[in-house]
Amino acid sequence: MPKMKTHRGAAKRFKLTKAGKVKRAKAYKSHILTKKSAKRRKNLRQATHVSEAEVKRVKKLLPYA
Repeated sequence: MPKMKTHRGAAKRFKLTKAGKVKRAKAYKSHILTKKSAKRRKNLRQATHVSEAEVKRVKKLLPYA
């Protein structure tokens, strides 16, 4: 049986933690930043976790992560 392929788009967007949770970056950080407050932009820098409803789907795309 051939090796499974990692979904390259998902590999660039998600990382797995040691605890098995899926880390992701927050959205709305790429452009039109002038109207967003400094506090809001600062909070967008922090990573967060993928919701439990989506974890199974994301892990399927990252078989070797």
